[in-house]
Amino acid sequence: MIYKFRLLSDEVEDFRRDIEIDSDATFYDLHSAILAATGYSDDQMTSFFLCNDRWEKETEITLEDMGSRSDEDTWVMRDTVIGDMIEEEKERMLYVFDPLADRVFFIELNKIKYGESIDEPKCTKSIGEPPVQALDFDEIMKKSDAGAANYDEFDDDFYGSEGYNEDELDADGFDINDIADPSSFGY
Repeated sequence: MIYKFRLLSDEVEDFRRDIEIDSDATFYDLHSAILAATGYSDDQMTSFFLCNDRWEKETEITLEDMGSRSDEDTWVMRDTVIGDMIEEEKERMLYVFDPLADRVFFIELNKIKYGESIDEPKCTKSIGEPPVQALDFDEIMKKSDAGAANYDEFDDDFYGSEGYNEDELDADGFDINDIADPSSFGY
């Protein structure tokens, strides 16, 4: 089967890429096809997230094994076949191409061509320029500083501090002497 995926960006209105790939290909093959279709370099810790109808993240497929907890399934792009995870048209996923700023492409399986196959993925439609691959760290910090500057807009009750009563704390059984010597932490 051939899967036809459509990539969109919420940053660049006229950006679109359509990529056809065999359902037996891996997510790494799709990752490589996305990089080729956008001109991005392969120097980011990208991930795919399978999503529900509301684009809420459900299952992550990572570029590298991140050594997560052993009681959770770990999905790595090179080892995960697309057709094992996605089976129906209109299924959705996110492709995180800039993990520091959590910037993504929205991907939807638009069409399945049954009884056909292809050896290599190909970009069948390319419209518009992709967003810049990674934001400049200084730009991220400026945005962060701007957000911090707007903190003053919130009043004192923003976090629900109204009605806070120190007497309501349950301090039974708490003894300050039970805390380790602060000098043992190198202070």
